[in-house]
Amino acid sequence: MTLSDVVYVCLGLGALGAAVLPRVVSRRPLSLPMVFLAAGVLIELLPVGVPAVDPVRDRLWVEHTTEVCVIVSLMGAGLAIDRPFGWRRWAGTWRLLGITMPLTVAVVALLAWGLLDWPPAAALLLGAVLAPTDPVLAGEVRVGEPLGTEHDEDEVRFSLTSEAGLNDGLAFPFVYAAIALAAAAGTGWSAEWIGSWALTDLLGKCAVGLAVGGGVGWLLGWMFFRVRASALRLSEHMEGFVTLGATFLSYGIAEVLHGYGFLSVFVTACVIRAAERSHGYHKVLHEFTEQIERLLTAVLLFLLGGYLVAGALSALTLMGAVVAIVVLLVVRPLTGWLAQARTTMGKKERAVVAVFGIRGIGSLFYLSYALGQDSFGGLEQELWATVALTVVISVVLHGVMASPAIGHLDRRRDRAELGGRS
Repeated sequence: MTLSDVVYVCLGLGALGAAVLPRVVSRRPLSLPMVFLAAGVLIELLPVGVPAVDPVRDRLWVEHTTEVCVIVSLMGAGLAIDRPFGWRRWAGTWRLLGITMPLTVAVVALLAWGLLDWPPAAALLLGAVLAPTDPVLAGEVRVGEPLGTEHDEDEVRFSLTSEAGLNDGLAFPFVYAAIALAAAAGTGWSAEWIGSWALTDLLGKCAVGLAVGGGVGWLLGWMFFRVRASALRLSEHMEGFVTLGATFLSYGIAEVLHGYGFLSVFVTACVIRAAERSHGYHKVLHEFTEQIERLLTAVLLFLLGGYLVAGALSALTLMGAVVAIVVLLVVRPLTGWLAQARTTMGKKERAVVAVFGIRGIGSLFYLSYALGQDSFGGLEQELWATVALTVVISVVLHGVMASPAIGHLDRRRDRAELGGRS
């Protein structure tokens, strides 16, 4: 038996598991990411010689694999949202983006600076990496497929899905701020970078991402549903792989123009969804995207499990573990609750939105990207250990809680509707 034989077996079992497990774990205190994370741990413990991925050594591979997984997930999230775009309709989302996200960055950075004694640049990087809600691992608490039932897009599911779709792109300015701060620290702590960062990384790249996303989405929406030539009107042919073309095209153009591709992809998906809201082609596109996302998630969580056994946490300190736990159990719940203070949601709905700030594949991407730009004082291993622990705790904690919490809210809503009718 060779190593390649073992890899083929793992790939086959993983693909079958990605198809079967979502229905098996449905409505149970278990999630698909939990299963594949545990499988990665188990395989690495067995004497079969499967090599573990080291994100420091294999940084470029990790960066691009997580990058693809995130953009595919962003496309799926945008295609699934039925709610039309609007300032009031998306009020909860704007609160999470404008209040929860920057507060999380600031508080986590202060924790890393005070408890871990990290330099400001590394502390800010940790805050930026752990701030965004993950669109990949949030399957149980995000909206269902397009044209689904009313329960598929209640306020809780919508808020968490739209937040995850947008804040993965909006985390980039904070990551760039950390990179710029690290560079400034090496040249005497100059503050000259702040103006350039604000104009370019904060405003300019966001504007480019929004413009490209809107333009590509409008063009593809016209092509999918309204172009006169039937050969080009792709909605008539019902081919799901077209969604990969839309994803990579939007992301690639935005990046070539020095904009935020993550932001562009999500906006593209939302604009395509708005082009013709009642067409069944949206389900075809979303289902294909979801299948690709599920496969990529399975691979990455499997590799993360193997990395844990191979020594991912060897550089973890006690204070690093404290920071990871505090981020998930204190910082996100409090900042999330604060953001929802004046919304129309009830206390239980607000609590679920506040608690389910899932950290996952997006955090792994941002960290691998940033470490490709600067070593952050040689703290690569410590950063990876802290972020990996945070993601693992989030996968397990939120995986156990998601189905019971969402199920409780659905039953509560059903009872309220029945009471109203009677």
